[in-house]
Amino acid sequence: MSQPSPGQSGSAPPSKTAWAPLRRPLFRALWIAQLVANTGTWMQTVGAQWLMGDLGGGTLAIALVQTATTLPVFLLVIPAGALGDILDRRRLLLTSQAITFVGAAGLAALTAANATTPALLLMLIGLMAVGQALAIPTFQAIQPELVSRDEIPQAALLNGANGNVARAVGPALGGVLIAAVGPEATFAFNALSFFGVIVVLFIWKRPPDHRPLGAEHIVDAIRAGARYVRSAPEFATVLLCSMVFALSASATWALLPALARGPLGLSAGGYGLLLTAVGSGAVMGTFVLPVVRARWGPNAIVAVSTIGYALTMIIIGTVGSLPAILAALVVAGMAWIAVLSTLGASAQLLLPAWTRARSLAYYQLVFMGGQAVGALAWGLVADGLALRAAFLIPAAVLILSTPIGVLRVPLPDAPLDMRSVRHYPEPPEDLKHGRGPVLVVVEWRVVPENAEEFLEVMRKIGRARRRTGATMWGIFQDMEEPTLYLETFTVQTAHEHLRQHVERGTAMEQEFDLQALRLVMEGTFPYVRHLLWAYAADPDAEGKDPKFKTFVSLLRPR
Repeated sequence: MSQPSPGQSGSAPPSKTAWAPLRRPLFRALWIAQLVANTGTWMQTVGAQWLMGDLGGGTLAIALVQTATTLPVFLLVIPAGALGDILDRRRLLLTSQAITFVGAAGLAALTAANATTPALLLMLIGLMAVGQALAIPTFQAIQPELVSRDEIPQAALLNGANGNVARAVGPALGGVLIAAVGPEATFAFNALSFFGVIVVLFIWKRPPDHRPLGAEHIVDAIRAGARYVRSAPEFATVLLCSMVFALSASATWALLPALARGPLGLSAGGYGLLLTAVGSGAVMGTFVLPVVRARWGPNAIVAVSTIGYALTMIIIGTVGSLPAILAALVVAGMAWIAVLSTLGASAQLLLPAWTRARSLAYYQLVFMGGQAVGALAWGLVADGLALRAAFLIPAAVLILSTPIGVLRVPLPDAPLDMRSVRHYPEPPEDLKHGRGPVLVVVEWRVVPENAEEFLEVMRKIGRARRRTGATMWGIFQDMEEPTLYLETFTVQTAHEHLRQHVERGTAMEQEFDLQALRLVMEGTFPYVRHLLWAYAADPDAEGKDPKFKTFVSLLRPR
């Protein structure tokens, strides 16, 4: 999949400053448009919850507003990520914003006409959530197309600050509009807020994607994404850290309203002040984190920020002083943005273009699922034990899990080379069909003194084969000829194997192959055979071309 060079997003050179990505005109325009849209979304959330109460809805009905907002995203984010890799990302984003606009505009019109019912409210909120589900993984996936590779951590930091500022400002503005006009005003503002994003996406001259083998079927794309995530240990580390952090850190967001209404005795305005403190901390983090990142690696940032966040939870849950809690929430906002931006940037840097959106969908799923499960779990703890315990227990989990999730399974300090390359000779054209499975057998000749090093390299190659499409992989040594090793792997279809050759190779995987090639016996090259599952062969094809049964090629280094 082709990507524009950083110069296409702007002419600014790479920089380590927090605001460097904003020098790129396209990133800056989209960031501002998203800030307005995110603010409108938070305003709408307040308006929808308020309207549900006006319509006679009880506690359960009001809670269903949040369910309608999050459930479609949770259910659709994986197929949405697959669509982000097989369709044009710009057009998919335009479609998602159009769906969200229609939902918000319809809700505003119906509410102004006093025609909204609880069922219609939930249905239209669910429609907007569908649009959000289509957009979330793809918006993350296009970040490397908007900024240079060196600026991805800063871009992730700015995007995180964007959401936190909107979280702090949106509810307060929504309350003002509801008091002055009514909840329909928040829906109208939300509808208008999407126009900016639509305009920016419309004028973006994104280069067309290069797909020599055509677009994947969505089911095949989802399977390919799942295989990649299972076979990418570095990315799995990011998912692990995200799940642990979201599961425990969600206690603050889930219990903060109860803390405000209960022990602190605050009004709605006071609760807004607590959210503003978090947003202020996130903004401060955009200034502090680039300086810290220049000295510390991602593991240190995540570990220190996680422990810092846990300490703020202890203060919030045990100290009854409002100034102390506000100060702790500012620190919590800084720690939250530090962890999320570091993990988000790591996730983007660890993924090749061909699977970026679908793999980032798993990142979103893990994080959102962790928050949802954590909110439920800590709510039950608060009801069953005490509000204080519901802050202290997850804080302890965060502190104890830091060496488990970060130090024992570290994040890579240096980004992997995920540039798309095509380092295999292209197989014959007559494999461009959906028949299979295909068994690939590679014969390697390795002298005994290189055997141990060769087998270590083959472990990396095995994971690479699985990431790009292999369903089974193995390496075997011939008992009669100890210098002969047979690498075997299966691919679901011949067409899927072609994608391994043509579309899914990266510079990192090319280097693994070259390492193995340096260890083979002098004067030999790996001998490759491709065998098609005999019972799946088309009887009409038999005898016409023997290549349908098997073909042989040489794997030679360039």
